[in-house]
Amino acid sequence: MSIKNSKAWLEVIRIVASVEVELSKVLQAQHGLGLSEYRALEILAQTESAELRMQELATQLGLNQSSVSRMVERLERAGHTIRDLCPDDKRGVYAVLTDKGRAQFEQARQDYEQALDSALKQHGGERLLR
Repeated sequence: MSIKNSKAWLEVIRIVASVEVELSKVLQAQHGLGLSEYRALEILAQTESAELRMQELATQLGLNQSSVSRMVERLERAGHTIRDLCPDDKRGVYAVLTDKGRAQFEQARQDYEQALDSALKQHGGERLLR
């Protein structure tokens, strides 16, 4: 990797980290959600059946199985998801978005999108997306 690429990569990492800090602050303060929790609700909301196997959710979030299990447990306690056994494979578990979880996601989405736009402008992320 050239020094130019290395510097550019570090800049991308800095911008992403800064943007994620801003998103986390807004989601926690205004909706009581962590960034990974919001992303899990978003991923589930975008699926046709509003459910995913836990392993698939972990893959899409870039988290390990244990972290996703704990996160889904927190979302379940809040009424945002439920866990359901896979009918074909009793070892498989699905995370299922509830109506309350969908409403929470929809409520948080506007604030998330506004915070994302603002943070990208503030931290120089707009030029990365061009």
